[in-house]
Amino acid sequence: MEAYVVEILFGGFFALLLLGAPITVSLAGAAMVAFLVLGKNPIAFVQIAFTSVGSFPLMALPAFVLAGALMEAAGISKRLVDIAETLAGPITGGLGAATVLACLFFGAISGSGPATTAAVGMLMIPAMVNRKYERSYASAVTAASGGLGIIIPPSIPMVIFGISALGMAPPSDAVEKYGEFASLSIPKLFVAGVIPGFIMAAALLITNYMISNKRGYRGLTEKWSYGEIGQALRRGTWSVLAPVIILGGIYTGLFTPTESAIVAIFYTLFVGLVLHRELKFAAILNSLKTTTWITGRVLLILFAAVVFGRLLVEQRIPATIAESLLNLTDNVYLIWSLIIVFLLFVGMFMETLAAIMILVPVLLPVMYMMGADPTHVGIVVICTLSVGFQTPPLGENLFVASGIGGSTVEQIVARIHPFVLASTAAIFLIAFVPQLSLWLPQMLGY
Repeated sequence: MEAYVVEILFGGFFALLLLGAPITVSLAGAAMVAFLVLGKNPIAFVQIAFTSVGSFPLMALPAFVLAGALMEAAGISKRLVDIAETLAGPITGGLGAATVLACLFFGAISGSGPATTAAVGMLMIPAMVNRKYERSYASAVTAASGGLGIIIPPSIPMVIFGISALGMAPPSDAVEKYGEFASLSIPKLFVAGVIPGFIMAAALLITNYMISNKRGYRGLTEKWSYGEIGQALRRGTWSVLAPVIILGGIYTGLFTPTESAIVAIFYTLFVGLVLHRELKFAAILNSLKTTTWITGRVLLILFAAVVFGRLLVEQRIPATIAESLLNLTDNVYLIWSLIIVFLLFVGMFMETLAAIMILVPVLLPVMYMMGADPTHVGIVVICTLSVGFQTPPLGENLFVASGIGGSTVEQIVARIHPFVLASTAAIFLIAFVPQLSLWLPQMLGY
């Protein structure tokens, strides 16, 4: 029966995708057929789906999406970009470096890859073209950097990973072999993402420097102007304080990730309406529409993916995969390599949040059997799937950058592969050295 259910679930899922059905319909359709074949009451399908959205941490999803949209409308993102430009100064490929830094800053308040690409790209792609950067390269570095939006906390995929993994206890065999595993929480994931986020950004900065040096893309200025840096920091004081307040509140335990998202909304409204006075009523309405659309789409996928994952677990499919992998090899580095390559492939075809919800029930038991910390697993999964934003055919960041910059997706893809290779190398480093993810949470007592 187990193999039969696997064929129904995955065969039905991919068949519906090939027919052009949305991913939500593909997941739900395959799961419903499996439910009927197993003789389960279809009402249970609806009950499981409804329960999946009843968790308190999930409230952070629409709140962070709304906060990111409001911050762009309130002028916060523009001031962060100005700071990044002055800090880049005379560095070779300075505007490309400023784009990476701006995405790093904006990722700390956005939590979304496409949102980060759009907010930064609207300002930086025209600026790079004016400085004689090739248009397709300007779009490529922006699309590649936009993936940082889901690694730098707060991150929407981290919230979804936490929700998907919190109910999964380590297998008894793994506990007998390795002892009790470290706890997993969304705040801990947020803390763990900081150093890997900077490593991923450093890989992009190095790649941009090497390409810019070869192509003759010079810095913005002859030397750093401390006066201009100071002026940009003064103008952007309230913008820089946004991630400080959000992350500082989470790390100090002052409020939960869900509460921090609400704080971010009210902070943005105060800055946009009272201090910057750039936030208009029409922009607030547009931000609410954007939030409703994105949240609704994610919740529909969550409905279907939770039921899909529940069926996998009930049929012991993750346990079977874990046993098969462990029979193949017990080398943790080889298993990490196989998982990273698999996730890179999945990221090319599947939306990040859907991939997390579907794959966590399969991958986490495998890594528990290898003694891996679930927080470290979450960071590697999210870093790897972030590359999917810049790889075709799905590559959401590619389409956003294409729409803003005017280059075709094909032209951007031709320029983005060095950034994909650099990001992949950084992911292997993060996977093979767990302390890069776990040191900071340990230092802060998580």
